[in-house]
Amino acid sequence: MNVRALKRVYFVGIGGIGMSALARFFRNQGTVVSGYDRTETPLTKQLVAEGMDVHYTDDISLIDKEAELIVYTPAIPKDHAELNWLKDNGYPVYKRSDVLQWITEALFSVTVAGTHGKTTISTMIAYLLRETGYGCNAFLGGISVNYNSNYWSSDNATAVIEADEYDRSFLKLFPDIAVLTAIDADHLDIYGTAAEVEAAFIQYTKNIKAGGTLVAKHGLHRAKDLQASNTITYSLQNDAADVYGANIVQKDGGYVFDVIAKDWMIHDVRLPIGGMHNAENAIAAIAVTQLLQIDADKVKQALAGFKGIKRRFEYVVKNERVVYVDDYAHHPEELAALIQSAKRLFAGRKCVVAFQPHLFTRTRDFADGFATSLSMADEVVLLDIYPARELPIEGVTSQMIADRMGNPNHTILTKEGLLDYVKAAKPELFITAGAGDIDKLVNPIKEILENK
Repeated sequence: MNVRALKRVYFVGIGGIGMSALARFFRNQGTVVSGYDRTETPLTKQLVAEGMDVHYTDDISLIDKEAELIVYTPAIPKDHAELNWLKDNGYPVYKRSDVLQWITEALFSVTVAGTHGKTTISTMIAYLLRETGYGCNAFLGGISVNYNSNYWSSDNATAVIEADEYDRSFLKLFPDIAVLTAIDADHLDIYGTAAEVEAAFIQYTKNIKAGGTLVAKHGLHRAKDLQASNTITYSLQNDAADVYGANIVQKDGGYVFDVIAKDWMIHDVRLPIGGMHNAENAIAAIAVTQLLQIDADKVKQALAGFKGIKRRFEYVVKNERVVYVDDYAHHPEELAALIQSAKRLFAGRKCVVAFQPHLFTRTRDFADGFATSLSMADEVVLLDIYPARELPIEGVTSQMIADRMGNPNHTILTKEGLLDYVKAAKPELFITAGAGDIDKLVNPIKEILENK
């Protein structure tokens, strides 16, 4: 399908982070864009401000009946009236991944996949390409703080795409450069087993175009099964990798380090955001810029101005009295990296983590892992599970995690209870984490902490 020729496009689930990037792409080229989402959010408000018509009721009468393309997210429930009506009435209905495939068919594409870090790395790459003057079309799964957007365009026929493994949608992409960060078990409601997750990521590497390059984290499980014409590995500081960091120093809530490869080196790279895992993410992003032969000094200068991604080790409040970090972490490995990094950066401060589990199936499958990771904090507040697309599962609640925790300093609260807790407590290092709607509490918590 020629996406450039479309005059009207309708989105079912327009407020999703990946869907909204596509909506912005179409709007940017002058297409009439409208759509449905379940709830109004700051992001949907922005889409409306950018000229898109969005409604929040599943109502067939509100559909743009003249739409030439319908785009939907797999997160939409099967009994959704609008989506079923559109399918029954012969409209061209496609998933988000199909549209990304069309967009990238004619472009040189850099895709970033993996169970952790893909949003940060894809945003870093797209930011570096834009700031160095190389240019790219960015389709991201998070909001860049520098530009307050998850999409931007360029005359350069290059695309940077976050490749989402949910629903196997990333297997429709055929990249020139593919980044792979991790292949840990996740989305077991879709894949069933860890082995099936691994098989999908192996297939992702098989999709790399002939002559293309895989940029893979060093030491990945089943690394020998990954396939590409060319492969380079990256690591935080393991010199067995093709690209790695050295002389890492914590500075002002961020890091300064060298990036070393076999035939190039960049000294004193400054990353102004927290999280040691983000230093490793930056090394992967820098490796991609060097594959594209972008001037190293321009890359170094650009990275020093990187402000991060909303909800990815985002400093919401940072002063001598309190540090408040908000993060999207929703997997045990992500939580562990988040808590360890925060405690290292702000050693000596009592670390309190408020976590909202995401999905009943994920909570059931990884309860032990969540309990182990959360026990690293000094104190933990658990919110109820955010169901997203799922119905409750008997016996699966936040108590399931609490019962497995080795750290006795934990409690389960409502959202209102969490706000009351923050008012009463005097946190020195406070973290909110989760992929549900805990982000709606960020501004209220920020106001409480700043007014104390």
